[in-house]
Amino acid sequence: MSSTSFTTTASPVWFITGCSSGFGTGLAMTALKAGHRVIASSRNPSRTPELVADVEALGGHWLTLDTIAPNAKDVVRDAVKIYGHIDYLVNNAGYSLLGAIEDFSDEECRHQMEVNFFAPLRLVQAVLPSMRERKSGTIVNISSIAGLHGIETTGMYCASKFALEGFSESLQCEVKAFGIRVLVVEPGAFRSNFLSAFVPPAAGVSEPYKDTAVGRQFAAFEAWSGKQPGDVQLGCQRIFEVVTGTGMGKGMEGFLRLGLGLDWGERARRKIESLEKTYKAQEAIWRSTDIKE
Repeated sequence: MSSTSFTTTASPVWFITGCSSGFGTGLAMTALKAGHRVIASSRNPSRTPELVADVEALGGHWLTLDTIAPNAKDVVRDAVKIYGHIDYLVNNAGYSLLGAIEDFSDEECRHQMEVNFFAPLRLVQAVLPSMRERKSGTIVNISSIAGLHGIETTGMYCASKFALEGFSESLQCEVKAFGIRVLVVEPGAFRSNFLSAFVPPAAGVSEPYKDTAVGRQFAAFEAWSGKQPGDVQLGCQRIFEVVTGTGMGKGMEGFLRLGLGLDWGERARRKIESLEKTYKAQEAIWRSTDIKE
């Protein structure tokens, strides 16, 4: 699905995955309303015809893209041809398993990693050659506070996001020589359909975990769905500003991570304090293990 863009050829080009809801929708509309060119994508555009029409009415394109399909790289390479390049690749598509790690099958765990880690990896590999050639571009990987700080019930989701962040941190070191930037976005809890779309273990929550922190957290997430404090539109505006170096994003070009939400601040602080405590308490140990020449 596509339409003819009526923005100038000089305006930046975005390619965004997972545009059927949440941050994908919000970021696509934010960029279009700013006069940028957008190639939005989702697995099943036929499920969101009004949204597709809204994007195309503003001059955007909409592609069908299942990020874990064998042809995903080809779709991205074809997307590059629409305008001749992509300035901003946004890996946003993803989902969360929710439950005790012990309760998930190998297949469920692999699928979580396939969607949240391997799919973004492949799309980055597909777009990097053209970015290297132009010596310009930005890779935006939408992670989560769960990519920085793990809690019960989100173990496999955290694993996928920790992997995404480690990959992004190394990628930043590799591609900066080509003028390419990497940004990892870590939203906290934002009011979208994310929590209502979580996937529990196919086998259910096993009895031993029902009366533990896992069971209580599971219930808390269900109760919290639709009541999260984060404003998706404001979050998208901040992402847009940091990516483009405008508004509150001025001067943020050198940072790998972008945290969003008051709960992000609280959990990030707890992570920092934990690392600082470990660093100090174990200093004598980690200083004792080098070879004495």
